[in-house]
Amino acid sequence: MRPIFLMIFALTAFSTVAAAATKPIRFWNLTTKTVTSLELAKAGTSNFGADLCKGDKDGSVDYDERLNLSSVVPGSYDVKVGYASGRTCIVKKVNIQTGKVFSIDDRDLTACTK
Repeated sequence: MRPIFLMIFALTAFSTVAAAATKPIRFWNLTTKTVTSLELAKAGTSNFGADLCKGDKDGSVDYDERLNLSSVVPGSYDVKVGYASGRTCIVKKVNIQTGKVFSIDDRDLTACTK
């Protein structure tokens, strides 16, 4: 009986880890405005990449909407968030992990222009 229990436990643990590895990284917009551009740069650099909002069906991320980021590699990033009004904000040192959701809310928006 004990070997069967251990085997079931091992299979359950393995499937949980495998499921987490296949889940995409997701951005969760908790700001009060619709995000119209989202760019990432390795923390401490200013080499921002492509606009990730273009991967959304309407090209923006509404309040409380999540955006799958399948092409993002886990790491520490500075995140540039843009709005239709022209306002842009940079949130520094955001930890992005495999299979996890990272969120940005209004309290995070400290380095803004316009």
